[in-house]
Amino acid sequence: MVTIEFLGPINKKPLTLEIKNLLELSDILKEDADMSAWLENCAVAVNDTMVSSKDITLNSGDKVSLLPPVCGG
Repeated sequence: MVTIEFLGPINKKPLTLEIKNLLELSDILKEDADMSAWLENCAVAVNDTMVSSKDITLNSGDKVSLLPPVCGG
């Protein structure tokens, strides 16, 4: 099982899913209208390491974090 956490203003409770890679996660989250808008702009980290490929293999116990863009001053 992989834990998915949504940071910042996404305002969604963490999910626990049985998925093999980020492509599967993307397909699942695209079905949620609110999440679909965030997906295009979010950075993704697996176990606190930024990633850019959806082909990364996920293992039970991994944590995926979706990080929306932020601005500050």
